[in-house]
Amino acid sequence: MLLDEVFERLDEKKDRIIEIRRYLHEHPELSFEEEETAKYISDFYADVPVDHVETDFGGQRGIVVTINGAKSGKTIAIRADFDALPIKEETGLPFASKNEGVMHACGHDGHTAYMLVLAETLAEFKDRLQGTVRVIHQPAEEMPPGGAIGMIEAGVLDGAEAILGIHVMSNMETGKVYYRSGNTQTGRSYFKLVVQGKGGHGSSPHLANDAVVAASSFVMNLQTIVSRRINPFDAATVTIGNLDGKGTFNVIKDSVTIEGDIRAMSDETREIVEREVRAFTEGLERSFRVTCDLEYKNDYPVLYNNPEVTEQVRQSLDRAQIPEVDAVLETPPQPPSEDFAYYLQKVPGCFFYVGAAPETGEAYPHHHPKFNIDEKSLIISAKSMAAAVLSYCDGSENE
Repeated sequence: MLLDEVFERLDEKKDRIIEIRRYLHEHPELSFEEEETAKYISDFYADVPVDHVETDFGGQRGIVVTINGAKSGKTIAIRADFDALPIKEETGLPFASKNEGVMHACGHDGHTAYMLVLAETLAEFKDRLQGTVRVIHQPAEEMPPGGAIGMIEAGVLDGAEAILGIHVMSNMETGKVYYRSGNTQTGRSYFKLVVQGKGGHGSSPHLANDAVVAASSFVMNLQTIVSRRINPFDAATVTIGNLDGKGTFNVIKDSVTIEGDIRAMSDETREIVEREVRAFTEGLERSFRVTCDLEYKNDYPVLYNNPEVTEQVRQSLDRAQIPEVDAVLETPPQPPSEDFAYYLQKVPGCFFYVGAAPETGEAYPHHHPKFNIDEKSLIISAKSMAAAVLSYCDGSENE
């Protein structure tokens, strides 16, 4: 059986997957700056029998690889991201980041490593492969507007009938693969509000108009959006990440800047939050006689997994009986946002999860300076994606 042979070949290469992951971990690059990483990826394919490699896809260092099977069939896209974060690493690993202040703190090094070796392996079996596999190496997942938009606009999904992606998860148990159908990850919004009052002397507040007091009222009132405007069975968060009112103790602040992060599990909920933020802003101007400049942006949409494709993934993982996988489980909704959601707006697909909690020690969350993964998750990712791809391409998804 082809899948068994693919698994055997991947087992032969699992140490190489880890080596690639560690190299990439040592050499992280920020979103939209991944010049050396993109070169590493394109160089990898120099001697791999794929049918086509297109670099600088969408003009932002994306790489798209085409593997044409010998037998006609469906076209499926599979995606891995490769950018890092502006975080100073504190793991103490022997392969810790060599780029000061930049770290692979979300697992994208692992995504790229498993995808490279999986693509190589599928290419080696393309004389027996059915359909076409389009491998998407995407930059800039971490920074809005994200790398997905540019690649989609450049046509990366043209002709694709489905798309799959995996994220390794440090907060999920290694040896388990997780899926969810429907709305799975939150959509994200950002706002920046500049509250303009009138500065003055701390001893004479009646002659000024205190922007700090007005801004503080806005922050506190904002907390009522989730508690009093959102259905308790819906998910939303409103977080103030920056309140810039620094000044001198005896000077009434003239202006304050507030920046906030909003997550919601449905488009309807996201619209409610935006409406309320705008309403509170207007109310602030009337109540405190300040002027407000509000910048509000909706970026990554709610990630929606197509139920039919998700069920195909679940079935393929169950049938594959991957030795390293103890269970295939449904996961609750995930709070973070993910620009893979843009692909899923264009074609049906599934974004699923591979547990990667370290075997010993604390499992630090993604984007933490001590974030790390159990590298056994990499071979699990490669085999899980192989099972889903082969199942989809040979038409067995509805068994």
